[in-house]
Amino acid sequence: MSRTFVALPPWLAHAFRAQGGPVPWSAVARGALSAGPLLLVAVLADRTQLGVIAAIAAMLAGINDRPGSRRVSVKRIGVPALAGGGGLLVGTYGGQHLGAVALTLLLTCVGLVAGGISAVGPVASGAGTQLLVASAIGAGMPGPAPGWLRALAYLGGAGWLLALRLALPTPGATAGDFRFDGERDAVAAVYDAVADLLDAVGSAEAVGRRKALTAALDHAQDALSGPRLRRYASSAAERRLHAQYAAALPLAEAATALAWAGEAVGGRTSEGPRRLAAAVRKNTPTGPLPVPHRSAPALRALDDALLHAADAFDRGSAGDPPTRRRTAATVLRLVLGAGGREYGLRVALCFGASAAVAQYLQHARWYGQHSHWYWLPATAVFLVKPDLGPLVSRVLCRAAGTVLGALVFAGFAAVLPRPDGLILLVAVSGALIPVSTRHFAAQTAVVTVLVLALVMVGGEPQASLGRIGETLLACAIVLVVGHLPMPGQRGGGVRSRLAAAGAAAQAYLGHVLSEPPPSGLGGGLSDDRAVRWALRREAYRRLAEARTAIALAAAELPPLARHSEGADTVVATLERLVDATTACAVHLDDSGRLPPRDVRQLTALLDELRQQRSGVVLSGLPLAG
Repeated sequence: MSRTFVALPPWLAHAFRAQGGPVPWSAVARGALSAGPLLLVAVLADRTQLGVIAAIAAMLAGINDRPGSRRVSVKRIGVPALAGGGGLLVGTYGGQHLGAVALTLLLTCVGLVAGGISAVGPVASGAGTQLLVASAIGAGMPGPAPGWLRALAYLGGAGWLLALRLALPTPGATAGDFRFDGERDAVAAVYDAVADLLDAVGSAEAVGRRKALTAALDHAQDALSGPRLRRYASSAAERRLHAQYAAALPLAEAATALAWAGEAVGGRTSEGPRRLAAAVRKNTPTGPLPVPHRSAPALRALDDALLHAADAFDRGSAGDPPTRRRTAATVLRLVLGAGGREYGLRVALCFGASAAVAQYLQHARWYGQHSHWYWLPATAVFLVKPDLGPLVSRVLCRAAGTVLGALVFAGFAAVLPRPDGLILLVAVSGALIPVSTRHFAAQTAVVTVLVLALVMVGGEPQASLGRIGETLLACAIVLVVGHLPMPGQRGGGVRSRLAAAGAAAQAYLGHVLSEPPPSGLGGGLSDDRAVRWALRREAYRRLAEARTAIALAAAELPPLARHSEGADTVVATLERLVDATTACAVHLDDSGRLPPRDVRQLTALLDELRQQRSGVVLSGLPLAG
């Protein structure tokens, strides 16, 4: 008997998706040692309110404690914490010296700034989130401590978790070297991804494997960025790891060119990259590497890249991997561009409206003796930010997670001793945060339990029912604001990401077609080739960001999703253009000229982009060398 399955619409199906992967046990241990112990120390020192603030900061830092290297965690945890400390300072002094109307205007301006900043990228989004949450807490949470002391407590809470991240080892990821936590695995994963792509050449899986290679390169590039957290930054081990990453770039280029050609290669071809991956993980010599056939330009490029990798692994001498960093002007364009303006206006309106409604309910005595009006705008922050998921999915997950978390906490509150049992509950919730971040509803449930426990430790009564009511009210506000028309055209976030991807693809293509043929890999990386690889990395990274934004926009309700219709087609064409450009670069290295077939392919792709009217100007580029 056949069964008929009804496919859920994208806006509803997204709410049931969860990230996979192994349990991050090291992050779980850090979570258990962060908020709970901080709160215990503060209670014993009779500074409970400061302990609550420090625990909140540690909780938010735990949400940003994602897999990656130690050096990346400094930026990923530290930058949002600094923004949160500033927000707490502004909110505290605003709440002490401003009336309800002026305070609402102040919080609305903070929302405008935080929303625009959030359009820059994931770290900036985390900074915007903590700026908004901390400003609401500072404005609405009463207490005798001055604003500067509360801000220090906030920074201390986040700094404690960051210190744990830097000091505690990660089992299984060090390869006998405590200094490189996650970095070796990230670089080794690039070589594995190259091997996987070579195995898939000529099959339908090649496109997906190429995207996986892009993700691995992005992750490795991030893992090696940031401050070098050791006394001797130019150590031999550091230089060796950077050389191993840099040596993967020509291999990735050759593998992409082979995938674009679509002609299957022998199974032996992928053995070399896999041996290189094992050498990175174990920090051992490469040993002999199998040599692929040199019957085509891409295969010759692969052979040259393997020889260069073997030499780089032996010598371990290379500069920093080629990369292009965002300048201040680029960041400012993202903040003030279409995506940043739309993001900022919507966050500001939602944050300000939530603060106004909350203060009205407070003055109308809808709250009891203990006021938590700051919960409403703080809750709205996580609902209004588009990068956290589609609107309806966020609302459904937030509502379900809050109800579940409030009911679970009510059960624990009825039996746990105070404050010891509640402090233990805070510690357990902190340990669960790294696991719960895989699904927004689960994260909301854990955070709800932790926050309600902090409220009771601070001397206030059980507030599960109030938490549910305010969350549902915040959901209603965000649903209304999220569908309001805004100045300008909707879908600014998608368009800005698509424009950035188009500009990066244009820069890469223009450089390849004007680049003189390099002298070869044997003598090291030429400046032209390093620039080319940096441009290639930039193009693929911006394409990945555009795909993420398009996928989120496509899972919105139909009235919102229609504003990004056709964007996935444009980004797919841009990806093919970058793949074709990579193949052209390999051909130019091999013979110094482009075959007529490559010229025809580039011309057809550029014509296709113009017809799609994406708004990305890619015309005017030379198509003959």
